Amino acid sequence: MAVIMNGKLLSNKIKQEIREEINFLEIKPGLAVIIVGNDPSSQIYVKGKIKDCNECGIKSFEFSLNHNSKEEDILKLIDELNNREDIHGIICQLPLPEGINQQHIIQAISPEKDVDCFHFENLGRVINGNYGFLPCTPQGVMYMLDYYNITITGKHVVIVNHSNIVGKPQAMLLTNRDATVSIAHKATYALSSLTRLADILITAVGKKNFIKQHMVKPGAVVIDVAIGRDNEGKIYGDVAFDEVLEVCSHITPVPGGIGLMTRAMLMRNTLIAAKRALGYDYSTIVRQDDNKPILASKSFSKNY
Repeated sequence: MAVIMNGKLLSNKIKQEIREEINFLEIKPGLAVIIVGNDPSSQIYVKGKIKDCNECGIKSFEFSLNHNSKEEDILKLIDELNNREDIHGIICQLPLPEGINQQHIIQAISPEKDVDCFHFENLGRVINGNYGFLPCTPQGVMYMLDYYNITITGKHVVIVNHSNIVGKPQAMLLTNRDATVSIAHKATYALSSLTRLADILITAVGKKNFIKQHMVKPGAVVIDVAIGRDNEGKIYGDVAFDEVLEVCSHITPVPGGIGLMTRAMLMRNTLIAAKRALGYDYSTIVRQDDNKPILASKSFSKNY
């Protein structure tokens, strides 16, 4: 029987460690969340992030702008937040209304406060491992794999996603851990012939039941990053869970899997941003022992 990888258990563990460390900080980390318009899904995501902040002891600041806000209004707000000492992390909830250049907004956030790790400078650092922040979803996947003692070195990983948010940075993190990585997407020719070669299959397409049993190698680890909601309000991922469960060795559920890990990693990045603002050593923040990520409470020493 396959192991169902418990994102709720692990994310709660990480948030508990973050909360314990924040209790000893000289300052309380602050996270600013910008939301533009009234998209229902975005509203749900923002509420979840604010809930996580409260659980971790992070002070949250919500800035709601109406749907008709101009790009310059958002840029002006970001400039103000970049200069506020009580705010250590800034995120702008995506998607943005039509007519607003998403990249202009993302690149306006200071790299030191870019806790989503969408800024080009931070994404570039992921390539060579000299990073301050990691993208939240790929980072959550790595934590999940390590927590369940999944061997990465030498494994063939297939990622069915080629976005800047998931697929590309995920490939870099896995390559840095000596995996062999193939990047595909929903339009890849003969996709199932490729996914059946995967020791670890990571999918983030956003299509219900897209990954079926015949597409999975027996004994593979299956990580479902996608999350959607059908007309009945039921949450789903890419994987036909019940049928794939019969052939894989490990699998993440939706909900209760990587989505919760993504949120926990956002909290961790906010803690890192606050500690950097206090003068903690950059190289120590990103240090790894035994080639595995260290939880926030284990990873810092003060640079005097």
